[in-house]
Amino acid sequence: MLATNSAVVAISNEVQSATGIPKEELNQRIHARFDLVRKAYQDFLLKYPDSARGHLAYGTFLNDLGEEDAGATEYEKSKQLDPTNPAVWNNLANYYGEYSPVTNAFAYYAKAIELNPNEPVYYQNFATTVYLFRHDATNFFGITEPQVFDKALSLYRQAMQLSPNDLALATDYAQSYYGIKPLRTNDALLAWTNALNITHNEVEKEGVYIHLARIKLGIGRLDDARDDLNLITNSALADMRKRLERNLAEKEHPETVTNAPGKL
Repeated sequence: MLATNSAVVAISNEVQSATGIPKEELNQRIHARFDLVRKAYQDFLLKYPDSARGHLAYGTFLNDLGEEDAGATEYEKSKQLDPTNPAVWNNLANYYGEYSPVTNAFAYYAKAIELNPNEPVYYQNFATTVYLFRHDATNFFGITEPQVFDKALSLYRQAMQLSPNDLALATDYAQSYYGIKPLRTNDALLAWTNALNITHNEVEKEGVYIHLARIKLGIGRLDDARDDLNLITNSALADMRKRLERNLAEKEHPETVTNAPGKL
């Protein structure tokens, strides 16, 4: 059975909900529309086979449809035609980060940044890939794991310098500290505080308070952790809040844990 691509699923669900058209019929219509777009790209590239931008656009279209291998083939054609376009290096790096070899991703993100050092997405993508593939990064860059963390964090910070109000980016950076043992407490708190300062509404603020409370609880700042937890009213965070409140109560009253039934 062929996998249904995410683009078709997202569009189908939204339109079906609004119109009530049966999903099977709607999917057929959507695929037919995509086929028209695919044919338009193919006709254009038959007429202009040396269009680097055309191959890049077609590759992005295919990738969005879930045809990643075919998309990468178009990206490679685009890169050969115009190796000075940073976007194609970034897109290929995304592909290799997903399907390997991940070392290509490291090299290609670096090339994208070399060609355009002012695009924060390139730094963010590079940082995420270095962070996730730490073993490969230690071998590729000839550095230790702590130095790999330093490299990933540095790339995140460069991205944030270019996009200082991007909450998703600031959150990615702050969450990366959870993977570092021992936790770099002061840096993690600073990262989450920075994220808090660029939130836009109470929902976003409460999402950050959860993390601040978690870190403060871990380092014994119990009163501060309680203050953060008291600011959380969003029902979507209720389970996490209750779990942290239980941990807080156990730290404040360890004797209740020791003397609880079944506890040794």
